Amino acid sequence: MNAALLVILAGVCAALHIGKLPPAVGALREALGISLVDAGFLLSMVQFAGMSTGLAMGAWVDRFGMRRSMIAGLALLGIASIAGGLVRTPAALLLLRAAEGFGFLMVVLPAPALVRALVKPGHVNQMMGVWGTYMPLGTAIALLAGGTWIEYWTWRSWWWSLGALTAAMALTIALYVPQPSQEQVRARSGLDGRIRLTLSRPGPWLLALIFASYSSQWLAVIGFLPTIYEQAGVEAATRGGLTALAAGVNIVGNIVAGRLLQQGLRPVNLLRVGFTAMALSALIAFAGRYDTTESALVRYLAVLSFSLLGGLVPATLFSLAVRLAPGEGTISTTVGWMQQWSALGQFAGPPVVAWVASRVGGWHWTGAATGFASVIGLILSQRLKRLLP
Repeated sequence: MNAALLVILAGVCAALHIGKLPPAVGALREALGISLVDAGFLLSMVQFAGMSTGLAMGAWVDRFGMRRSMIAGLALLGIASIAGGLVRTPAALLLLRAAEGFGFLMVVLPAPALVRALVKPGHVNQMMGVWGTYMPLGTAIALLAGGTWIEYWTWRSWWWSLGALTAAMALTIALYVPQPSQEQVRARSGLDGRIRLTLSRPGPWLLALIFASYSSQWLAVIGFLPTIYEQAGVEAATRGGLTALAAGVNIVGNIVAGRLLQQGLRPVNLLRVGFTAMALSALIAFAGRYDTTESALVRYLAVLSFSLLGGLVPATLFSLAVRLAPGEGTISTTVGWMQQWSALGQFAGPPVVAWVASRVGGWHWTGAATGFASVIGLILSQRLKRLLP
């Protein structure tokens, strides 16, 4: 198999651990006695590592090596997930979710630079679009399979199976992905030098803040869909399928963005379309209540639009990260800074949306909360325009 595609599959495997929790919220609330807000923190705790150490981890990866980092990260994810299936308290599960976050970072931070090293130069933008699908694809698979799996077996076996799969992927990367000839295009500066260089340029800052504007709302909306549908009385298999489709269409947006960038479309225009569509779609999706079948259909189509057109954003940002990194030896550092702010958005988004829903007694203010993040993304995208030819 193509080595670059294996790297992307490793990212998908890591993303399974982001998406494995939403289908399990009901089972975890029953088994461990967690609240809705606790569930929000469990959903976002996997982002703790990225939120706190993304930049430093990115710089460390640039020095440690892309391939080695990916193998170690997959191994850590596998071990933490298997251990998570053994816990008896919410606190222990929270701690292991944080450990999974470090493993997730070690997989996804080196991936853009590793993919770039493994493909021909003329295909970089297109492959960045494919790489951008790792999160929605992994999340969609977990959402689709998780509900049914947990219903017939247990949430613990769900954790164990994903842990075993991830360990197998670590072995696959070790056996079939070669170490790139430029591993690593090491900068002469050390860890501190990479960090200083990255933070001294406006490009990485704007990319990171825009990513946070996107990630905070996408995970909040998609992550709580199973809970919303469960409260509405939708059966487990159906709500899993609906949520998986909502997450999965994001893949289309990522791939389309990669193709459009390859054809020369301006990145800022893609960001504008993505954020505008997310704001409008969320307002429609969560306005009022589901009084009729027709209104439920309209709202679900709006959710699909939210995710599909929102997919234009991450693929564009990954492509720009390769272009706006201060140098060859700082690509992972730049992606790490993006991931740090993306993680901050994902850490804050679900608890904030859950808090708003708890305060107002429903989900009908969700669109206003996520729309605010879209407005920030639009403003920052306009500033990014000044850095691009």
